[in-house]
Amino acid sequence: MRPEERGFFAPGWWWGLLGRLLGFALLWMVLTGGSADSWPAGGLAVATAALASLALRPERPWRVRLGGALRLVPFFLRQSLRGGLDVTRRAFSPALPLDPVLVEHALRLPPGTARLFLLNTVSLLPGTLSADLRGDLLLVHGLDAGLPLAEDLRRLETLVAELFGEKAASRG
Repeated sequence: MRPEERGFFAPGWWWGLLGRLLGFALLWMVLTGGSADSWPAGGLAVATAALASLALRPERPWRVRLGGALRLVPFFLRQSLRGGLDVTRRAFSPALPLDPVLVEHALRLPPGTARLFLLNTVSLLPGTLSADLRGDLLLVHGLDAGLPLAEDLRRLETLVAELFGEKAASRG
């Protein structure tokens, strides 16, 4: 991408700014119940959010693949249900042993949107937390070492790669 096509001077940046201003203004109206008294602060917040989101947008636009979404969503829902039931069972059965574990997962996704999505998705699944990121190594906290966390992470990363049309590097 040429320098003049990035940042505020990308083609159509005015339309991007207008869309963001309208979107954030609508969000502000919903959050404040449409109160006119909120607009002195709200106008500044809306303008700041719109400009920041425009300035911080990725250089390379990303697209979500429908086929990838159709594979990821059922996996995510199944994992969420399974994990939610497991966490509930543990919460109501104090005798059920916890065996916390930290799993190191070598990331195959390149840095960028897909990797960030993966890190956040791991933390959304019950019983797991993206604890640390060191280069290409993700440290994940899990509630039980007996669960197939390593396999689930590999499967999730593959599905996220498919969602964003990324090529995941093969790692041993």
